[in-house]
Amino acid sequence: MLTGVREQLGQALFRRVAGPGGPETRARIHDTPGPRWFGPDRPIRAVHGDASMFIGGLTALLLQSLHPLAMAAVAGHSGYRGDPWGRLQRTSTFLAVTTYGTAGDAQRAVDHVRGIHERIRGTTSEGVPYHAADPHLLGWVHAAETDSFLRAHARYGASPLDAAGYDGYVADTARVGEALGVTDPPRNRRELAERLAAYRPELRATPEARAAARFLLFRPPLPLPVRPFYGGLVANAVTLLPPWARGLLRLPRVPVVEDIAVRPAGQALTRTIRWAMTPPRDA
Repeated sequence: MLTGVREQLGQALFRRVAGPGGPETRARIHDTPGPRWFGPDRPIRAVHGDASMFIGGLTALLLQSLHPLAMAAVAGHSGYRGDPWGRLQRTSTFLAVTTYGTAGDAQRAVDHVRGIHERIRGTTSEGVPYHAADPHLLGWVHAAETDSFLRAHARYGASPLDAAGYDGYVADTARVGEALGVTDPPRNRRELAERLAAYRPELRATPEARAAARFLLFRPPLPLPVRPFYGGLVANAVTLLPPWARGLLRLPRVPVVEDIAVRPAGQALTRTIRWAMTPPRDA
């Protein structure tokens, strides 16, 4: 009975993240022979293959929204409200292909995304022009994502890495960032912290950013029975935000509640996801 529950939960989670063609895509990514950008011992494989990504991905979305130009591009072109699951599935497939797929498939995935970025242009509500292919804007999106995934894995990962391992993770993500058009991406945690700090003067919570946060936090497109589960994930995603980012988004910290209830819930949720999505040893 427990095996059946595990299988049903794992399949439901996988469908949400990978989409209806997930099994075929997974088989192509992992089973196609050929050289890879990252060998099996690279830190990026450990981080991106862990259930902590469910929390880190939400943190990244909240943090990335604080750049007005990045948020304007998302609000105007991504369709995150009308098709949030489609956006999640496209993002997860891109991460899987570039992390685990053949070098040829990884490059094709990058070329596809770069083509999309090249077409995304516009102006903010204040009349400031933006272009998704701008290396400076890409640099913010990359740094925010890398930092969020790293923080999530360090707190909720099944086997957290040591200092050298997380520096290696930042170096691995730099390979993908550079391919996407990021100029001189950070290659260790010190450089990553410096890069995030350099963007601070540009960041603020626009009405679009706060609307996106409300959508993610309070109005997810989910059936009512699974909203408590999602609520636990998103509450932990908020705790991973830097204090200054929480302040900009008006998400106050409640230390006692977070330490006693929220973080333990995050650990339990990631363990459950990991259990559900890992095939039994005798399968």
